[in-house]
Amino acid sequence: MAGVFHATTARPLLPPVLACLSPATRKLHLTCPAATTMDGASASAPDAKKTTTVFVAGSTGKTGKRVVEKLLERGFGVVAGTTDVVRARGSLPQDPNLQLVRADVTEGADKLVEAVRGVDAVICATGFRRSFDPFAPWKVDNLGTVSLVEACRKAGVTRFILVSSILVNGAAMGQLLNPAYIVLNLFGLVLVAKLQAEKYIRGSGINYTIIRPGGLTDQPPTGSIIIEPEDTLYDGSISRDQVAEVAVEALLCPEESSYKVVEIVTRADAPSRPLKDMFASIKQK
Repeated sequence: MAGVFHATTARPLLPPVLACLSPATRKLHLTCPAATTMDGASASAPDAKKTTTVFVAGSTGKTGKRVVEKLLERGFGVVAGTTDVVRARGSLPQDPNLQLVRADVTEGADKLVEAVRGVDAVICATGFRRSFDPFAPWKVDNLGTVSLVEACRKAGVTRFILVSSILVNGAAMGQLLNPAYIVLNLFGLVLVAKLQAEKYIRGSGINYTIIRPGGLTDQPPTGSIIIEPEDTLYDGSISRDQVAEVAVEALLCPEESSYKVVEIVTRADAPSRPLKDMFASIKQK
């Protein structure tokens, strides 16, 4: 059963043969599988991937939950950050490699430091919940993300994956009249908030990958993933399962995915290509 731990609790245990290695040496065990399907990726993942522990912010959200599940499938240790531990215990898998930690990105970096201390990477899949608070998008999608990055810097975590959104830079793309841009920004200018957080990440010095998915669906994958450079896509959708797959793949392919902003959707007529190759094809601005 997934346990509930305070931030000071030890992280998921490594196999004894690997536990004696230094963190730097353990990280060298990561490899980058070429599989693009969920089943194929799981089958190709060697046991050495258990050497990496990942903190997931927003772990009980629709996308964050899938990220947690995908990480566990790949053999990662997962520290699931959540504002509601009871809810997380009921919705996340029962797995010995999963720990639950209370972590609220709106409470500032200092309170997040211990939650992320000792992990190798962070995946941020947070998103504001609709409420009567007009500043909620800024508290979560902007200031919350900034606080999480600062916590990583203080705790010595050097790898950060952000799940953002296409059209965050819609104004610069000439998409001010795009219905999706208008509707999303009705909720406290959420796309503007996300864009400001992205800018902070890019200037922070942390090793980042920013993933901008199209419209998120709860349905199983129906098409092949395509990955494009930033400020390219202005429509399209993608299954949350595939977003989680891309986020985890970014961890496994750091040489191809680091310091990049990518946009992802699915196309029914798109050829199936290895995610590693698609990441490699993106040339960052």
